[in-house]
Amino acid sequence: MDSKSALVYGQVRRALQAGRYTPGQRIDPAKLASEFKISPTPVRFALYRLVGEGMVTDHARDGLHVPLFNEVALRNLYDWMERLLLMACDIGEAPAIQKTGKLELVAADGDLVKLTWQLFDAIARATAHGSLHHAVKQTNDRLAPIRRAAQGLLKNRFEELSELSRNWETRDIPALKSALRDYHERRKQLVPCIVALLSEGRDGLH
Repeated sequence: MDSKSALVYGQVRRALQAGRYTPGQRIDPAKLASEFKISPTPVRFALYRLVGEGMVTDHARDGLHVPLFNEVALRNLYDWMERLLLMACDIGEAPAIQKTGKLELVAADGDLVKLTWQLFDAIARATAHGSLHHAVKQTNDRLAPIRRAAQGLLKNRFEELSELSRNWETRDIPALKSALRDYHERRKQLVPCIVALLSEGRDGLH
C-alpha cells in the first residue's frame, strides 16, 4: 500500500471507529478522492482493504457502504466478541507482558466507546497471542460504529465500563468474565432495538 492509500485507509478507519459514518451509509470514493486531493485509485485500494477487514461492505453496483447488520448478524457479532474475550481471560496474561496503564474514566460523559475499544484490546493483547489479538481488534473495529450509534439505548454505561475496568486492573478474572457475559447479554437482548435504530438512521440518509 502506497503512502496516499495508507493515509486514506487510516483516516477512514478512524472515522468509522468515531462514528462519523452511519451504519448503512454509502462511502463515495470520488468524494474522498476530492477531499484528499488525490486520484480515485489509491482511495479504492484503501477502501477495499477495509472491505477485507469487514469495516466496509461492497454492494457491487450500489457501491461501498458502512455495514448495516440484521438481527442474526449483529447477535452473532456480539457473541463472537464475548467468546474471544472469555478465551483471552482463560488464556491469561503472558508473563512478559507489562500491566497495561489504567483506563482513565474521568467523567460519565467521556468517550466510552473509545474506552471500551481500548479495554477489550488490552485484555486480548495481554495474552501475547497474536491471532487472538488480531481477531479482537477486527471485531472491536466492526462494533465501534454500532456502539456509538446505539449508546443512547443503554443505561448505566459509565458504571458498567467502570466495573469491567476495575476487574481488569485488579486481575479479578472470575469477576471480569461474569461482567463480560452480563455486558454482552444486555446488548444481545437489545439487538432488535439496535437494528431498528440503525435502519432508521440509514433511511434518514436518503
